[in-house]
Amino acid sequence: FVSFKGHVETIFDCKFKPDNPDLLATASFDGTIKVWDINSLSAVYTSPGNEGVIYSISWAPGNLNCIAGGTSRNGGFIWDVRKGKIITRFSEHGKNGIFCIAWSHKDSKRIATCSSDGFCIIRTIDGNVLHKYKHPAAVFGCDWSQNNKDMIATGCEDKNVRVYYLATSSDQPLKVFTGHTAKVFHVRWSPLREGILCSGSDDGTVRIWDYTQDACINVLSGHTAPVRGLMWNPEIPYLLISGSWDYTIRVWDTRDGTCLDTVYDHGADVYGLTCHPSRPFTMASCSRDSTVRLWSLTPLINPLQINIITDRGWDDIIGNTDRAVESGAPPLLCGKVSRDIKQELEKLSGNPQGKKLRWFSEFFSPPGGSKNLWDLVAVIKGQDDSLLPQNYCKGIMHMKHLIRFRLSKAQELTTVKMSKFGGGIGAPSKEERLKEAAEIHLRLGQIQRYCELMVELGEWDKALSVAPGVSMKYWKKLMQRRADQLIQEENDDVIPYCIAIGDVKKLVSFFTSRGQLKEALLVAQAACEGNIQMLPLSTASGSSNSGGNNADDYNDLLQKVSKELADWYFQDGRAVLAACCHLAVENIELAMANLIRGNELELAISVGTVLGESAAQATHYALELLARKCMAVITWDLAVDLLMMIPDNKLQLVKLCAFYPGCIAEINDLHEKCNLPDVEECMRLAETIQADGDVFETIKYYLLSTEPEKALPVGIQYVKEQLCSSDWTLDSVFPYLDLLSYIRTEQLMLPKCSEFRNELLILCGYLGALLAIRRQYNSIVPALYEYTSQLLKRREVSVPLKIEQLSEELDAWRACAQSNKPTEELPCTPPSESQRALYSGLVSRIQGEPLKGMIGPDCVTGSNLPSHSDVHISCLTGLKIQGPVFFLEDGKSAISLNDALMWAKVNPFSPLGTGIRLNPF
Repeated sequence: FVSFKGHVETIFDCKFKPDNPDLLATASFDGTIKVWDINSLSAVYTSPGNEGVIYSISWAPGNLNCIAGGTSRNGGFIWDVRKGKIITRFSEHGKNGIFCIAWSHKDSKRIATCSSDGFCIIRTIDGNVLHKYKHPAAVFGCDWSQNNKDMIATGCEDKNVRVYYLATSSDQPLKVFTGHTAKVFHVRWSPLREGILCSGSDDGTVRIWDYTQDACINVLSGHTAPVRGLMWNPEIPYLLISGSWDYTIRVWDTRDGTCLDTVYDHGADVYGLTCHPSRPFTMASCSRDSTVRLWSLTPLINPLQINIITDRGWDDIIGNTDRAVESGAPPLLCGKVSRDIKQELEKLSGNPQGKKLRWFSEFFSPPGGSKNLWDLVAVIKGQDDSLLPQNYCKGIMHMKHLIRFRLSKAQELTTVKMSKFGGGIGAPSKEERLKEAAEIHLRLGQIQRYCELMVELGEWDKALSVAPGVSMKYWKKLMQRRADQLIQEENDDVIPYCIAIGDVKKLVSFFTSRGQLKEALLVAQAACEGNIQMLPLSTASGSSNSGGNNADDYNDLLQKVSKELADWYFQDGRAVLAACCHLAVENIELAMANLIRGNELELAISVGTVLGESAAQATHYALELLARKCMAVITWDLAVDLLMMIPDNKLQLVKLCAFYPGCIAEINDLHEKCNLPDVEECMRLAETIQADGDVFETIKYYLLSTEPEKALPVGIQYVKEQLCSSDWTLDSVFPYLDLLSYIRTEQLMLPKCSEFRNELLILCGYLGALLAIRRQYNSIVPALYEYTSQLLKRREVSVPLKIEQLSEELDAWRACAQSNKPTEELPCTPPSESQRALYSGLVSRIQGEPLKGMIGPDCVTGSNLPSHSDVHISCLTGLKIQGPVFFLEDGKSAISLNDALMWAKVNPFSPLGTGIRLNPF
């Protein structure tokens, strides 16, 4: 939202449009309201302005397309968004500031305002005053009850919260809640729990009140400055979010008053917080730093998504409010939208799992391509095109639709020719629309249509210069028409020269070089479909051009351009849109890889499950990573459910059971669930197999036994022997270390294991560096080598690795692998012969990556977003971290989330060398 059309001053309020979760309105100190499309991050409507400061806004209910605004000295107003004009003004408060305006969503005729004059006024939209509630001091906030259309709460400078009942003629409050020690600003009724409301105050606290009990039931303390923004989650009844002048946003569990998370990204006071019921886990916030930020709240309710992916019963997904607010109960969906999804699914016959995954995925996912992604999945699965949504053509389209939709757009633009009048204020002129239509026709290879439209616009030069692309005969005819006209006008303009047309590759590279990748894609697709006819002209080199331009060439070109567009999106931190680009040309493997590398694991599994066999390998990898995420405190059973979705899951289940930290009885229960022998039997099996000499199986059963530490000497000795031989490869050694790394943390930490622990960490660090080279995780390769060297230097070990060898390998990798990418700071020095030899030896050990598309760095959503106040330095690189931050186990050291994900995929242990496993997923 930091765009040239953005606000330049404090943004005081933000609200989603009730009937459209993609439109967000913002109100600013600069006197304007803007309506944003949150998918394209562009301002689609701006109010006329000149209102002084706008403190508060409220959308009209439903699809009325109006916004009410409250200002510092110009009273209140209603702005008709589509018409672009102010249609009503309210002046009952005179020149006093209106701090809050609230349109009733139960009765669309009523609007409330509260002001520094001490009044909360309820009026009809045509200005008829219904109630004037007098307060002893300024009133800052008001909120309509979502369960009772006649109940409204207010927040006042006298530190009190009041509740009024409109159905009586009394101007006295029904209830007065006292407890805050400074002025009360906003108040918010809970949308899910009748009679529950919260208030934010300048005393830095948020209080939760129960209207039915007449009492304050919780005080949320943590902010260090006045509280402004307040928002209940519309699905999880105990989740409350607050924003403050201390620059932070806090997420609260109101059952016990704990603060679940604090974010510091805004660089100034946080004023407004909002979300839309149909996208309840995407929140918008606005601030004095003049930015609007979008947040995903899904990490807070992650078990819910996994319950849906693993197809658990509805009782684990949807519940009633009473059940959900029980202390310690797992998150359950209690809102209207989730219940509607359930009802729709229950109407479907057969197996609705695909629909369930899609609908809930769109419900949980933030904007930015997930809808687009599911539309493309539906196209690939053969869904009838008539079922595609109206706005499908605005996103990334499947290659088979690209030409058709752009052609119909051109025809639509041309119909303006027939109409006598334009399209109203602000609509493009007839000339502009014809010009746009002509440009589309040209890109679709319909040159004659382009020429005729250009002639109609009087742009003869352009028409003539491309006319030979139709035929020389047509060109001559057009020249004749132009000549006739020029003679009539007695105009001696020079007849323009022609341009040769038809070299698709040149056109594509021209667009690509200018960064117009979408245009390049369109042209390449048109060529694939044979829409661009070649002129039999010779190319610059003199050879004939027709031979190379066959369908296969164009298909390769199309794949290449879509990959470039995907890479651009991916590096911009938009993995979902990158995946859309790959799906558009049916490259399922790369689409799945982009989702996984963007850490969109739940989305990858949902999409992969629906796509089926073609995505199976990547889906299984994503399931494995998501199960690793669940190998924490309370979600072990979810990890088992996820691994059960992988057909060949025996080894994954072994790793899970080996790492599980319960008591013997709990461990045996888990073994039984995973079809593994109990711990005593595993001990016997390990001893028997060890005698037979099968190292891998021995490690496996020792890890599952009563004495898992016995696996360490067996595995480490084997790996050390392998590294001493000349023909070892990464794939022959890494599986042994990977399995060993799942030893229970408390066993690894035993004093008697310290030598083995150090050797395990060093070996995992070294092989992790090689794996990072294979996957081109270039940002962490030096850090992994450095980590391994430091451990070698500081700890007593006997491993077949030398610090000098590590340093030579790193230099060789830098010289050879980085030599093809010289940067401005590092001019390129060619590698020496010995470096080449060393590097080629490394490459032969490393071999290729079996999972196609997983090559290249990870890049999560939001990697390129600016963070204002929360600046961290990476302990891996020493550089400032941009994008999401991951804190290591000491609570102080930080690395970027991208680096943490890549590190955990190649080396399971923390960069701090403690032996703690890293879990950033």
